[in-house]
Amino acid sequence: MTVNSPVSLTEIPHNNLYRKGDVFVLFGELFGRGYVTGLLDQAKKAGMEIIGITVGRRDEANRLRALTPEELAEAEANLGGRIINVPAMAGFDLDAPAGEPTPTDLLAPLTLETWETAKLDWAQIERCRAVGVERFKGAVAEIMRELDGMIADGKNVHFAHTMAGGIPKAKVFLVIANRIYKGRGARHMSSQVLLDSDMGKLILQNFDEVSANSFRHLIEGSAAIRARIEKSGGQVRYSAYGYHGTGILIGDDYRWQTYTNYTQGYAKMKLEAIAEEAFAAGIKATVFNCPEIRTNSSDVFAGIELPLLPLLKALKKENGGARAERIWQECESLLSEGHSIDDVLKAIADFQVSDVMKPFYDFNNWPMPNSQGQSDITIETSNAIAQMHKDGKALISDRLSALVVEATGALIFGEVANPSGPVLWLNHDVVAKQINAAR
Repeated sequence: MTVNSPVSLTEIPHNNLYRKGDVFVLFGELFGRGYVTGLLDQAKKAGMEIIGITVGRRDEANRLRALTPEELAEAEANLGGRIINVPAMAGFDLDAPAGEPTPTDLLAPLTLETWETAKLDWAQIERCRAVGVERFKGAVAEIMRELDGMIADGKNVHFAHTMAGGIPKAKVFLVIANRIYKGRGARHMSSQVLLDSDMGKLILQNFDEVSANSFRHLIEGSAAIRARIEKSGGQVRYSAYGYHGTGILIGDDYRWQTYTNYTQGYAKMKLEAIAEEAFAAGIKATVFNCPEIRTNSSDVFAGIELPLLPLLKALKKENGGARAERIWQECESLLSEGHSIDDVLKAIADFQVSDVMKPFYDFNNWPMPNSQGQSDITIETSNAIAQMHKDGKALISDRLSALVVEATGALIFGEVANPSGPVLWLNHDVVAKQINAAR
């Protein structure tokens, strides 16, 4: 089953499940600024015990290893909890049967002149994928054995899946990615050309393993813990982070729109399907499709912050009162003399209603490939708004991103207590309501 229209969370939910001593398991390592920090804060406020895992590190020969004592101490301090030190790196780009080349090795000889037409050895890639999947499932099994001894009967448990990405480290891809996501004019490159190539097909397979199939391995791998917890009176929940466009204010109405091209979109739809399958089997697993924000990983996508800026209008529309005014003033103070929030919102409005963007507002065609016109206007608008600021490192989109992370953390934490479905959209209306309620 695939979702054919967004199912939106419309009212603020409240946690009526988790209490002090319950267990929050972060399935994915905590790095830098990102969505899960908001959810983690909610778990800590509720007095939950925090347990994390690690994706491990690579040695000089690219072999996966556990964290050193120093790395472990640093990661645990960052998390604010204990970490099970079993390397659980999803994906198979650096896996291969002994003595055989990895998918990354197969990409290494490709150049800007050859990558579009180069053919990869799919039988070899399938062998590598099998090795990677078995390695990951083995790590999950080991993690669950250790975790089982850390969770007492009767506790409620929340597994928060945060694994995403999976771009192989191939030199040629860095140049291609820059052209697809940041290229204008003659430097623009079609995302469809990448997806039609063997390299693109390999990347999509790896995205599936990292962003989607790892969720299935988590759900299946924790079955014994889930059965024991439920038998002893506790409940188990699973959440995952999706992206499938967001409803934002376009004019005076909330309308679905998306960042283009979101290459990981295919894997995110597979993630949704895994949640739907689990939910149908009575397992409370929910993918939350969150709004666009700026994070360490999303900054590769030039212009991804544009849909975030109309949140300022949503804050007022959802009765933000003095809080909305204060946020507007904070954001306006980041702009250089002669520029106002109204100038920013006018640039966004012009961008939204441009003829070149209209075809991209079709939910059923997602994820669409980019086009030269769409890339040009997205990147130009992003640059123009960045130049209205006093400091390129202190942008309105940073302030709003922090508010959205906090708000979505509270919304997810409240909703997973009694989730209304397997795939939910957190659009700007409910996000604005939550930000306003947090005053």
